[in-house]
Amino acid sequence: DIATVSGKGGLYKVFKPAKSGVILESLDEAKTKIVATANNRLSILSEISIYTTTKEGTVPLADVLKKIHAEYGADLGLDAEADPTELKSFIKSVIPDYDESRVYVSDIKKLVKWYGIILKYASEIVKPVPNE
Repeated sequence: DIATVSGKGGLYKVFKPAKSGVILESLDEAKTKIVATANNRLSILSEISIYTTTKEGTVPLADVLKKIHAEYGADLGLDAEADPTELKSFIKSVIPDYDESRVYVSDIKKLVKWYGIILKYASEIVKPVPNE
C-alpha cells in the first residue's frame, strides 16, 4: 500500500508493522524509513477520494490517477507550482464534475505532486489492469 502522513511531504510505501506503529519507506531515491505512530494521521491512497457534485459525491483517487495517466501520460503540461487557474482547468479536464467549493488549489497541487511520484516510483498504480 501507498500512504501519506499528515505534516510530512511526499508519499510512503507501507513497509511493515512495528511495536509502536507502522514502518513506512519514502517513495523517492532516499528510501527514508519512518515509524508512523498513533499520533500521526496516516491515510492510505486507496482510501482517498476527490469530492464531486455527482450523486456518489466522490471519485476514488486511484480512478483519478488512472484517468490522468490515460489522458496525459507522463506529461501533464504543468507542475504543482502552476497558476491556480491552470490547476483548476487541469482538474476540470480530468474530473469535469469535481466540487469546486470543496476541492482546493492546495489539493490539486498535491494531486499533481503525487502523480509525479507515483509515475516514477509506483507506476503500476496508474497503469490500466488488463480487461479493465
